[in-house]
Amino acid sequence: MEQRLKIQDVQPAAWKAMYELSNSLAGAKLTKTQMSLITIRASQINRCAFCIDMHTKEALKAGENDQRLFLLDAWKETDKFSKEEKVLLSMTEEITLVSHHGLSEETYKKAKELFSDEMIAQAIMAIVIINGWNRIAVSTQMPIGQ
Repeated sequence: MEQRLKIQDVQPAAWKAMYELSNSLAGAKLTKTQMSLITIRASQINRCAFCIDMHTKEALKAGENDQRLFLLDAWKETDKFSKEEKVLLSMTEEITLVSHHGLSEETYKKAKELFSDEMIAQAIMAIVIINGWNRIAVSTQMPIGQ
């Protein structure tokens, strides 16, 4: 696959705004592990090789377990993820696949039991942001490893 245009060159202000939006979560209460699970799972759903490559490498460097990454696509069928992580993964899937039904009342209620409103808002924003990045990377065919 050959990379198409580089949005960062053609639309630098929009690219910068995306980075600033991403950086707005730098002080989030979500852990690095939680953020990694969100970014990797959304990227798997969106089939974004660039983002899967980047975020799995970051997760491994931050100490994430190989086995959990191998099983992430089948997280519902394993006990390798905590109750909190499973709620975040449910949120990630439901928001990423918003055209199916969006964030369900059941998942939202589980999130309210486990997280503060601030953390729920941060999770929603993290999911929205990675979905934006996935769409940029997939539509421009950004090559992995860069």
